[in-house]
Amino acid sequence: MLDAIDQTLISALMQDSRRSLKALAQISGLSAPSVSERLRRLEERGVISAYTLEIDPRFFGYQLQAIVRIRPLPGKLQEVERQILAIAEFTECDKVTGDDCFIARLQVRSMEQLDSLLDHLNHYAETNTAIVKKSPIKRRLPPLE
Repeated sequence: MLDAIDQTLISALMQDSRRSLKALAQISGLSAPSVSERLRRLEERGVISAYTLEIDPRFFGYQLQAIVRIRPLPGKLQEVERQILAIAEFTECDKVTGDDCFIARLQVRSMEQLDSLLDHLNHYAETNTAIVKKSPIKRRLPPLE
């Protein structure tokens, strides 16, 4: 389990992963070397696996985001997974239980590009697509307490 200081450090980094050791030390009440050691241990344990950069895909021309439910045709599960991995516009994908085997998120520049990318899957799977209008909640972690 994580103690209160670890949770404080993680919460601070979730808000801004670029915080300096000095800023994290002020927030947690520890010295900068102590914060550094705690972060190193959290990384070694796999609690913290990355410090990320979040960008807005629209600045790169990706005007549409789609969520696609994918149901592979019989015997095509592995091929569908290979196709998804090969298409860079798939930015997230979960293998799930239920009727659909995959739920994926795509970033595309146009409806035409979306159609073209999904055409690659049509030989191997049935798809059901929804266009994202707004994301009131971005991907976030559950409460840490």
